[in-house]
Amino acid sequence: MTVRTRFRTAALAAIPTALAAVFSMTGGASAMAASSEVNAYSFTFQGIDGRPLPLSQFAGKAILVVNTASQCGFTPQYQGLQALWQRYRDRGLVVVGVPSDDFGGQEPGTATQIKDFCEVNYRIDFPMTDKTVVSGDGAHPFYRWASDEMGFIAKPRWNFHKYLVGPDGKLASWFSTMTDPESDKVREAIERLLPEKAPKS
Repeated sequence: MTVRTRFRTAALAAIPTALAAVFSMTGGASAMAASSEVNAYSFTFQGIDGRPLPLSQFAGKAILVVNTASQCGFTPQYQGLQALWQRYRDRGLVVVGVPSDDFGGQEPGTATQIKDFCEVNYRIDFPMTDKTVVSGDGAHPFYRWASDEMGFIAKPRWNFHKYLVGPDGKLASWFSTMTDPESDKVREAIERLLPEKAPKS
């Protein structure tokens, strides 16, 4: 056997080992990508009480995330949001209000003032965040992610824009400011994500 033949034989013998190493690396990369997949549970807001409000605490539930304002023509939608919360909370819906001053400067108050306004006027008791930027380059990471996931048309254009997150943490739908929280469109989308009966405690 010549030197060239021995070299070729050795090279061919090494191919399976090399391929196994490549596939092993590829599999590892895929596993790493899967484990680091971003969804709504990856994000944490600052709660209106000053404490962290991680969306991961609502894992397995549907979440309606709504940017709100106290001095907007659509502020009465708070009433519909509270009604949704009361109607579906036992079946696994969480409403999260995100006060924002981005549109028209219609949320000028402090966290305490916003909280008092919501409780006194609409008896809001669903989770609320501190005042948050929801649009532009400085938007909260959740809103940047949601805009990337749902596309340009789904970005908040005004107060009371709504993102609906499924129990798997993925965005399920979105609704514009003009869509009333208690509309058939919103309720049907929520119903599709929830079990028919409230889970037993």
